[in-house]
Amino acid sequence: MKKGVFAAGCVFILCSVFTPAFAHFGMIIPSDSMVMPADQRNVQLQISFSHPFESIGMELVRPKVFAVIANGKLVALQDSLQTATIMDQRSWRADYNIKRPGVYVFYMEPQPYWEPAEDCFIVHHTKTVVTAFGDDEGWDRELGFKTEIVPLTKPFGLYAGNVFQGIVKLDGKPMPYSAVEVEYYNRDRKVTAPTDYMVAQTIKTDGNGVFTYAVPSAGWWGFAALNTADYKLKHNGIEKDVELGAVIWVKFHRWGDE
Repeated sequence: MKKGVFAAGCVFILCSVFTPAFAHFGMIIPSDSMVMPADQRNVQLQISFSHPFESIGMELVRPKVFAVIANGKLVALQDSLQTATIMDQRSWRADYNIKRPGVYVFYMEPQPYWEPAEDCFIVHHTKTVVTAFGDDEGWDRELGFKTEIVPLTKPFGLYAGNVFQGIVKLDGKPMPYSAVEVEYYNRDRKVTAPTDYMVAQTIKTDGNGVFTYAVPSAGWWGFAALNTADYKLKHNGIEKDVELGAVIWVKFHRWGDE
């Protein structure tokens, strides 16, 4: 009997040690990433927090900041937020009417999310880029967030198979050897990973804070650069670490798609 209990305990420990943890991602998914003159000019945005490959949502309380940056100006969009259910969880949606050419960066800073499994808070500074009417200037502009991924590859007009590069910054400084989690938004749950290790892939920045990833298939892909904040937050009166994520969502198209 003791041997059986011991064996079961060993199996439990092995499963606990070797089962990969699923990645968290702040998400902003627009209905269109490239608005052309003949397109619908009203862009619908879905704002959520999830495990995107598994399509498992988590509750996202009203974000601390939701805004758009266009032509170097930040415009608060907090009042445009409406409650929504995304991946079976409380989330948000917003509509934005694009009136003129430009590169529009939609940005969300959430309230800190307590993750008991990791014994820390999670704050993902999340953005996505929408371009309109042929303008493609300023897509590589650093926006001055606490942490962000500054794209080195234009974050729109990309084909599956293209390489995407970005530089990870924290407080305006490049972050060498930072972990970057990469995950596909498996919206229709049509894709199955061969193993749990392949749900989220992890790469690291180089000595200059630059990461490189070749996207294997079309769709929305999220890149989350993770670092520990230089401050702590209290949970039940005890100070806990804060995981800061710099997240960018990028759409990749099949060859030959419009």
